[in-house]
Amino acid sequence: MVYEKIVSMICEQFGMEPEELSETSTFTEDLGIDSVDVVELVVELEAEFGMSEIPEEDLKKMRTIGDLAEYVRTHADI
Repeated sequence: MVYEKIVSMICEQFGMEPEELSETSTFTEDLGIDSVDVVELVVELEAEFGMSEIPEEDLKKMRTIGDLAEYVRTHADI
């Protein structure tokens, strides 16, 4: 559910198709999403999943969609 929601949000925000994405897709290299866009996506995810702000040091470690999904799974109240 978390991964699917993240994919849906990426598709909506960046005009991509779900089949273009996978858990191993990197934000910058594979998807061409810059750090500012990633931050905007994360802000939306925080609101969607009722999470507190993700610390910048944690955010820097998230290179793939799978990394982000795993972080949300372990830090959100779902």
